[in-house]
Amino acid sequence: MGRWVIVQTERVRRPADLHGPAAAASAGPCAFCAGEEHQTPPELFAFRSGPEPEPNGPGWRVRVVPSRFPALRVEGELGRRGHGLYDVTNGIGAHEVVVESPEHDGTLASLPVSALEDVIAAWRERIVDLRRDARFRSILMVRSYRTAAGGVRAHPHSVLLATPMLPPAVGEELTQARAYYDYRERCPFCDVLYQELADGTRIVAASDHVVAFAPFAGRLPFEVWLLPRRHAATFERSTDAVVRDVARVLRIVVRKLERVLADPPFTLVLHTAPAGETDSPYYHWHLELQPAVGPAAGSVDEAGFHVNVMPPEDAARYLRDVPD
Repeated sequence: MGRWVIVQTERVRRPADLHGPAAAASAGPCAFCAGEEHQTPPELFAFRSGPEPEPNGPGWRVRVVPSRFPALRVEGELGRRGHGLYDVTNGIGAHEVVVESPEHDGTLASLPVSALEDVIAAWRERIVDLRRDARFRSILMVRSYRTAAGGVRAHPHSVLLATPMLPPAVGEELTQARAYYDYRERCPFCDVLYQELADGTRIVAASDHVVAFAPFAGRLPFEVWLLPRRHAATFERSTDAVVRDVARVLRIVVRKLERVLADPPFTLVLHTAPAGETDSPYYHWHLELQPAVGPAAGSVDEAGFHVNVMPPEDAARYLRDVPD
């Protein structure tokens, strides 16, 4: 990706040096709890159980609703225009909340694999629907746990954000991946995956369809990426088998992090190809999981380098050594 990372090999000796403050439980019920459906906007999608359950009522396993306080709104026109030196558009997009469980105190680590599979399938179904809107260029899924963005022990939920422009991180990835492909005629993500599997020292978990590893130049201690083994530019085209394996491997990773780092805050982001790149030979969808742990978590020094105090080989070894 054209990034340089400073890895401080002497600063942190063991995972306990990175533990953050203990989590505080928040009281339920809240607007996302079962029985409180009237407190949210009408649902856009849901997985439900039982004979012909009614929408916007109990009986759901996963529920997707519009945000009550959206950063972007579906209604209206983009209206892109110049303003002196600057470009301006209306705040058009989509901001949806995926409520991952009827239970207030659930986590990705505590959900059964079948429940986590429902969550990931809901991401897929909503991205497929959002792709139909030609105004949206990029769609991200962000899952914040115990961070300022996600709240402390908030009801388990993730966010889907569709935007009319490329987020900087995705734009950077596309530029670097295209340059790599133009030079070598190979997908850089496929090459990374091949090398990680051949080396093995940074592998955290693997299944038939998905591999989780600590990236060679991870920006944070215990950063983990999940990639499908087969090249695929877009997540939403994933088969049910791939979705099932994403659920299994992701659950293994978050449970290992919970045990090694004492339930750390983290952010999970899904990177999938934007509009116009859905068949890209050089982009490969993936999940990036970044724990917010350690001294000055996510710090960037004065020269603009990320500083990681835990070598990724050590992080992967600590995670492999704990039970699934």
